[in-house]
Amino acid sequence: MKTTVAFTGVCPVPISEYPRIQMAHGGGGKLMHRLLRDIFLAAFGNDTLNQQHDSSVLPSPAKRLAFTTDSYVVRPIFFPGGDIGSLAVHGTVNDLAMSGARPLYLSAGFILEEGLPMETLWQVVCSMRDAAKRCGVQIVTGDTKVVDRGDGDSLFINTAGIGSIEHSLAILPTGVRPGDAIIVNGDLGRHGMAIMSVREGLQFETTIESDSAPVADAVSALIEAGVEIHCLRDLTRGGLASALNEIAEAAGARIVIEENLVPLREEVHAACEILGLDPLHVACEGRFVAFVAAKDLERSLDILKAQPFAWDAQLIGRVDSEKQPIVILKSALGANRILDMPTGEQLPRIC
Repeated sequence: MKTTVAFTGVCPVPISEYPRIQMAHGGGGKLMHRLLRDIFLAAFGNDTLNQQHDSSVLPSPAKRLAFTTDSYVVRPIFFPGGDIGSLAVHGTVNDLAMSGARPLYLSAGFILEEGLPMETLWQVVCSMRDAAKRCGVQIVTGDTKVVDRGDGDSLFINTAGIGSIEHSLAILPTGVRPGDAIIVNGDLGRHGMAIMSVREGLQFETTIESDSAPVADAVSALIEAGVEIHCLRDLTRGGLASALNEIAEAAGARIVIEENLVPLREEVHAACEILGLDPLHVACEGRFVAFVAAKDLERSLDILKAQPFAWDAQLIGRVDSEKQPIVILKSALGANRILDMPTGEQLPRIC
């Protein structure tokens, strides 16, 4: 399957001179400074970043801050519904949101392989710029390194994020309580299947697009409405199964979910069957699971369904009163089985 991606604007580095990344672009000399000026500052420029200092001095709007970091090594770097640039922004913003934080600032570190087309880098950088703007965050510091051809798989991105916590909730796995309702904000598994469909050349009647999206606004809406949130977790590597098992272990809680309540698109379910994968183990990049007090279930669903990336939010299970760190999946036929973490690596290089 061929994916067509439109370039955003025109790359400001003269392609006739430097059509590809050279080792000198990471050498600290004129080419590196030109790369920083004409690519990164041209795309990300703001009052803080434009100071071009070794570190950024930032105002703190809250007594509590959330801080996170992540690295992105997805292959291919362009896929239906997104690319490594927007993915890096969404992933970092979403990690902050899982603490109930309002995302504010990001850093961006680029590891570039010698020979990377300059147009490709510009496209990724513009995608990051646009995603950061949509998420209401600023990229305020960064770094660039160039590695020898064959050592970098074209492009890696490392990000860190800072957000402000402006509420008194303690949103943690240990905050899970018996009776909590378990909600997901949308259908599962599309990101992993979008990557696999491109990588393996699979063709389906309907193109599977990644679910990569920012979820901070959805979380903020719950918090502002006074919903009693006990825990949040985004469903990245390992999918729903890993997230629930991590929470169950941390909380010492028995989690029970119902298979027929878990939202899955038909094409994702079919693709997983073809590849022999469990969709509950497949990564998402715009999905989270929320543990909320039972009294707030209906209100939480109403709030989420009014949000752009949570319109098909769904109750999928509850926390049992029995103290046992385990996740139980009730099948459509009524049988129970243990839903464990995936073993081995199903989908290499998806985020």
